[in-house]
Amino acid sequence: MGNIVAIVGRPNVGKSTFFNRLIQRREAIVDAVSGVTRDRHYGKTDWNGKEFSLIDTGGYVVGSDDIFEAEIDKQVELAIDEADAIIFMVDVESGITGMDEDVANLLRKVDKPVFLVVNKVDNNKRAEDAVEFYALGLGDYYTVASINGSGTGDLLDAVVEALPEKDEEDEEALPRFAVVGRPNAGKSSFINALIGEDRYIVTDIAGTTRDAIDTKYNRFGFEFNLVDTAGIRRKSKVKEDLEFYSVMRSIRAIEHADVCLLVLDATRGFDGQVQNIFWLAERNRKGIVILVNKWDLVEKDNKTAKEFEKYIRKQIEPFTDVPIVFISVLNKQRIFKAIETAVEVYKNRSKRIKTSVLNDTLLPIIEKYPPPAFKGKYVKIKYIMQLPTPQPQFAFFCNLPQYVKDPYKRFLENKLREHFDFTGVPVSVYMRKK
Repeated sequence: MGNIVAIVGRPNVGKSTFFNRLIQRREAIVDAVSGVTRDRHYGKTDWNGKEFSLIDTGGYVVGSDDIFEAEIDKQVELAIDEADAIIFMVDVESGITGMDEDVANLLRKVDKPVFLVVNKVDNNKRAEDAVEFYALGLGDYYTVASINGSGTGDLLDAVVEALPEKDEEDEEALPRFAVVGRPNAGKSSFINALIGEDRYIVTDIAGTTRDAIDTKYNRFGFEFNLVDTAGIRRKSKVKEDLEFYSVMRSIRAIEHADVCLLVLDATRGFDGQVQNIFWLAERNRKGIVILVNKWDLVEKDNKTAKEFEKYIRKQIEPFTDVPIVFISVLNKQRIFKAIETAVEVYKNRSKRIKTSVLNDTLLPIIEKYPPPAFKGKYVKIKYIMQLPTPQPQFAFFCNLPQYVKDPYKRFLENKLREHFDFTGVPVSVYMRKK
């Protein structure tokens, strides 16, 4: 599985600013989602060619200081549990606080790389003041100024050096279908219904899942790994921040999947957390199937499904070419239709279009509807090819690629979908200099 680096600490030490600076260092696509649960942030970045997921655990004040400290402890414990390395951020301006000491007490007990980072160190005097953080008992520290990026290079060098090597073994290289969604949507029940046995523990308590587990599955003559963000959680842990935990699990499952089956609870709707998991999958360029579970619990008439589907598609614009299947795991309604649809989406994601077919199909359309002129200059697209990537990406070679704007790229994407069926799969369009 991919590496996760968690940024922990109390509020107002500059964690979010630091997070934003780190993900902006990535020259390729930056995947960052904010607001999934309160003010936490999730992103993917890389350093020295090594990719990892970055999580800013955030912080918030609820009522008294005691409640606040309990909330911080919950987030730190979750981050410690999930992360491969931990960045513990403190603030040189305020010095060591009681909450810093509480976090340090937790971190001293873990057997994972912990990087103590003193923020807001932007002059020599503050660099001298940072010495007091040795008192936290976490060894050497790194000084940074997240506002301008000072010191982050040395820190990131050390972080990526400490990250464990990713396990590249992929048994028989089978396709991976990840079942993702918010807690208590019916993910484990869905897999149990498919395989006909209680392979996973299923309860009515949201968040009983823990580790991503693969199950080999063969249907429709197609073998694949079915991945549930599932496992056993002790009852003592049920009170933890389950939404935060769910998204952390979803990140790992999504990053290593070919197709994501996004299960949502029809009685709760396509809410904010479900939407953010959807966009995580889209930004990672994964195939997506939306499964509306517990459809048997919804009062409905002959228009209800169409209205519900219309609402979902409105929320996922402009990527609306996504299959939506209404299921009831309890009654085993359309659960095999869901898998059949996922197999079709996988085939769409793996589809290769011959260069000659691409050009014969799309060039006449482009000639009839060329890109708009820009500053009196005309763009001429002369050649098209599919790039050798795991997901559909297409290069359109032209004389002035910089003048082709997003609306026309969406037009090209729509024509690709219209003629070659990429339902359920994000399609990337790139303009290249001919």
